[in-house]
Amino acid sequence: MTSETRKLYKVHPEFRYITEMVDMRSRVLDLGCGRGRLMEALRSEREALVQGIELDHNAVSQCVAKGLFVYQGDLNEGLADYADSSMDYVILTSTIQVLERPDRTIKEAARVGKKCIIALPNFGYYGVRFDLMFGGKMPKTRSLPYEWYDSPNIHLTTIKDFREFCDKNNLKILREQGLVIGKGKCREVKILPNFFADYGIFLVEQA
Repeated sequence: MTSETRKLYKVHPEFRYITEMVDMRSRVLDLGCGRGRLMEALRSEREALVQGIELDHNAVSQCVAKGLFVYQGDLNEGLADYADSSMDYVILTSTIQVLERPDRTIKEAARVGKKCIIALPNFGYYGVRFDLMFGGKMPKTRSLPYEWYDSPNIHLTTIKDFREFCDKNNLKILREQGLVIGKGKCREVKILPNFFADYGIFLVEQA
């Protein structure tokens, strides 16, 4: 592991769990890739052939400057340019909650990728429940740090909701990881993750 990758995992500790789900030398498409930090980790640690789609022009420019293949696109418009099963993995990391129709994007990702990795902040986390119940205000966490009026998150979900979505849409969950993300580190949650985890990572494929 390079020193740059160690720094990356310190800033985004959940990326370690995501990269470990990817087989070596796989073809990977990162949807909503931001500045390409996860793509860098996949390229470095898994020797993956990575490409990404990102809406923000400045983020795309930063990816290109790092030698990453990323093009600017709106995920709400679908993935018509990609053939069925043309990627080994399609990844959505903290992305589905900002989309207009996350159900459509997830189905498209499952069409294009032989497997999908979907990571999401869990609105069922006990800290969120308690803040809403006792504080009477929209809660904020490390995974959901925004005020209600400036949040990009328009479709918040829970780990339990996502499991039910997979069941209804013929998506088989191959692996599930619940986490509590702190400053530069993660703690795995093995018991009642819908209540005790503030972040969930799912590896899925079409059933």
